[in-house]
Amino acid sequence: MKDEACGAPEKNISEKRRTTRKKSRVWTEVIAWFWVLSAFILIEGGVAQARVIPSGSMENTVLIGDHIIVSRLGYDAGIPFTQYHVPLWREPQRQQILVFRAPLPDQGFPDLIKRCVGVPGDHLKIVAGQLYVNGTAIDDPHALHRAGATYLPWENFPEQASEMNFPDVPEWRIQMGEHIVNGELVVPPEHYFMMGDNRDNSNDSRFWGFVPRENIIGTPAFIYMSIDAPGDVWEPAHVGSRFAAYINALIHPSEIRWKRLFRTFETDSPRAGGAS
Repeated sequence: MKDEACGAPEKNISEKRRTTRKKSRVWTEVIAWFWVLSAFILIEGGVAQARVIPSGSMENTVLIGDHIIVSRLGYDAGIPFTQYHVPLWREPQRQQILVFRAPLPDQGFPDLIKRCVGVPGDHLKIVAGQLYVNGTAIDDPHALHRAGATYLPWENFPEQASEMNFPDVPEWRIQMGEHIVNGELVVPPEHYFMMGDNRDNSNDSRFWGFVPRENIIGTPAFIYMSIDAPGDVWEPAHVGSRFAAYINALIHPSEIRWKRLFRTFETDSPRAGGAS
């Protein structure tokens, strides 16, 4: 009985130690996950994001199936999976490729990638497919035009805008007229005019208007993967099809565009008069 009485305190001490070690491990896990979550919010919210290109509006600069890293540094910061974000100090430049929230409320403000062709104060017009900024013809080697399409209204903008349809933002037809001076569209303060490099296959500012500065997310940094697969595979809702495309790329490596991997995006020098 005496020996049992002496062993009881030792048993209690051992149990307390085990309990303390368990609590310590729990807190270690909590702290570790806290830092993982903090790093995710910091990186995803203010440093970089991964995106996949689902359409050909930026061909041949960016292709369907290109997986890009978007740099948000200096442009935008926010909390992932929420609508909360704040614009930062960097201002977009002409000829820069940008990722932004399109001013399309009925579509949930989808993220698009286009080229910035007009900054605040710029006077824009397109004549037979040739872009003019502040009276100067832009030498844009990235622009892709369909043969014989120079007569189309969006290739003669805004002069022939009355012949265009604006299904996404019908009010743009009226708003546009408020910004036309001497046949040229004037970009208002804190707004930008975006166009796809695939000029005859791009739903861009010509059809729905200017992009507010607060909608700018960032600029693409480089391509980290490129898979040759149909565009609908990369739509957000097609998770199963996307997974199948990745499996197919593993089985058939020829589906990967190897030469495009780690290709970077450089901002071209503006080729127009006025502020840069």
